[in-house]
Order: sequence, then C-alpha cells, then structure tokens
Amino acid sequence: MNLVARRTLLASVLAAVTAATVAAPGAQAVHTDSVIVLPGATSAEGIARGAGSTFYAGDLFSGDIYRGDIQRGTAAKFIDNAPGRYALGLRVDVPDSLLFVAGGFDGRAYVYDTRSGATVATYQLSTAPSVINDVAVTPDGAWFTNSSQPELYFVPVVNGRPGAARVLPLTGPAGEVTAGFNNNGIQATADGRTLVVAHSNQGAVNAVNPRTGASRAISGVSVPNVDGILLEGRTLFAVQNFSNQISEVRLSGDLTSGSVTKVVTSRRFEVPTTVARFGDRLATVNAKFDTGFPPAASTYEVVVVDR
Repeated sequence: MNLVARRTLLASVLAAVTAATVAAPGAQAVHTDSVIVLPGATSAEGIARGAGSTFYAGDLFSGDIYRGDIQRGTAAKFIDNAPGRYALGLRVDVPDSLLFVAGGFDGRAYVYDTRSGATVATYQLSTAPSVINDVAVTPDGAWFTNSSQPELYFVPVVNGRPGAARVLPLTGPAGEVTAGFNNNGIQATADGRTLVVAHSNQGAVNAVNPRTGASRAISGVSVPNVDGILLEGRTLFAVQNFSNQISEVRLSGDLTSGSVTKVVTSRRFEVPTTVARFGDRLATVNAKFDTGFPPAASTYEVVVVDR
C-alpha cells in the first residue's frame, strides 16, 4: 500500500471512530474538576445558581445557607439559622431576589431575601410524615416536592412577594409512594405548563400537569438513584447520588420520551445530590451519605466539573 493510500485509510478510520464516539448514547467521560469547600458546614444537599457566577448551597441538618462564587472558587456562610431548620433543595428567583428552600423532614419550606439573608416567609406545607425535598421556580412562583406524600405544593409570587401555598394531589406514576424516597428533584418548562419530576424509587422522570396533578412517565429515561435535576430547554441534567454521576438527557419536544446522551463523572464526587449550571461547567454538592445519615464527614464541598 503506498503512502497516499495509507493516509487515506487512516483518515477514514479516524473519522469513523470519531463519529461513533460522538453518536454513542450514554458515552461516559471523566472530566477535570475543582472543589470549593463550604467552611464549617456539617452537611450539604442543595445548590442553586444566583445572579452571574453566584451560587447558594445549603447545610442540610443545620439549615444554614452558604453563598459563593464559581469563578473565584470561594464560599462563605450567608445565613446562620437557629437550630431546628433544615435545608434540602433550593432555587433562586433572581428578579425578585428570593431564595426558596425545601425544609425537609418537618414539612416546611422557607423563603429568604438574597440581599439581606432575612427570612421572608415560612410555610408548613404538610403535617403528615414528610420530606419536603426540592423546589422549582417558575415565572409565577415556586413548586415543592414531598418525597413521602403523593402531592406537590405551589407558592405563588405576586409583585415580588410570596403568597399562600396550595396543595396539588398527584395521580399516575408520580402519585406512587412506597417506602423510601419518591418524588425528589423538580423542574418546570419555560412556559410553566409542564413540571418534570424525578422519582427516586422508580429511577425515572415523570411529566406532571400543574393544573390537574395527572402524570405520565417520560419513556426511555432510566436514571437509578436519581436525586436533583436541572432542565434547560430539552436538555435534562439528572444527578444520580449513590451512582456518583450526572446524566445528561435529551428529551423529545413533547416530553414523552428521552435518552441519555452523556454521563459526567468525577473522582471528587461523593454522593452528589443537586446540580447548577454555569456555562460549560456543572456545580454539584457532595452530601456524603456514604458516611452515614446524618453524614459524618469532616468537610463538605461544591464540586465543579466541565460538561
């Protein structure tokens, strides 16, 4: 074989390999990473993006809130709560300067002012055995999940002020509740007409009608140990806590199906729970539930990885 033929063959082989790698669904890659320590934290669970490169993260068992900067790689305690509060999933309403926090094991939720750190509102969403686990912000307010009860909760925001909460009973797969953690991460489409809810026990993601509570499974999306999720357009990022990975899922336009297109891993992951996106970087928190519940690690941190 002459030199020209060899070069032609080599180019063809490389092109085929590259095409196969790009097209392979669920292709896994280990990314570069960095760590931002949450100084003094005794646990961690939620993270959310604020304005610009600002992030907020919660200390699960103390209820304290940290504020940091992804670009600078810094974090400090922002809200120092008295004992008795929890902080699980959280989301920021940037235009109204509101931070919504799922309150966990006592059925509560909290709203804070992102400028001062003051408590704006406290909600008793449920008096039944509950885990208020995560929250999604829409143009009209905030939706909360309960991992122990078949219902969601909506807190409207009018003229920058949160109003009275209401309960939405669930039917269909999102309404199935068994022992352990059920509905967990939650997001909404840009128009607010559909809620996307992760179901940990099912290892699945369901679409929920926010008016009726009726739900249906999004077929083709298998995400065991799914926890927090992030929806941007038709791209869904699903954190799989004890799997120590974040799956990137491409959803169909009608949200009836989806498929995993990429899996992000890091040697720094230690039971990540929720995720925020900053351009080409993803930020998650290590809950370290592998050390116990409550966890017994000496430090807790935000892990930043390339997409």
